[in-house]
Amino acid sequence: MCQIFAGQRPESYAYQTRSVRLGGHATSIRLEHAFWTILEEIAHTQNMALPRFLTTLHDEVLELSGDTHNFTSLLRCACLTYVGTIRGDRAAEARLQEEARQSAGMIAAE
Repeated sequence: MCQIFAGQRPESYAYQTRSVRLGGHATSIRLEHAFWTILEEIAHTQNMALPRFLTTLHDEVLELSGDTHNFTSLLRCACLTYVGTIRGDRAAEARLQEEARQSAGMIAAE
């Protein structure tokens, strides 16, 4: 089992720093490559470019709580939430498919 985790390509967990503009200020965000990949996917699902998505998220956090505290950690947790939601959606879809197969088997048996 540990090979799944330990056997990752080093590039996937290497840090990558990107410059962005948040709240009118230029700043840098340093995340592992894997998180940038997930953030790009999330932005794509929102029909936004990544910089626009980051700005929107930052603005929403400010609106809700008045401060971003640790925006980089928030981004990592957002990625985990997104991946967990997808995993949950896939599990629900698999359950529905299994129920449909079972129902089809019952109908065929009658």
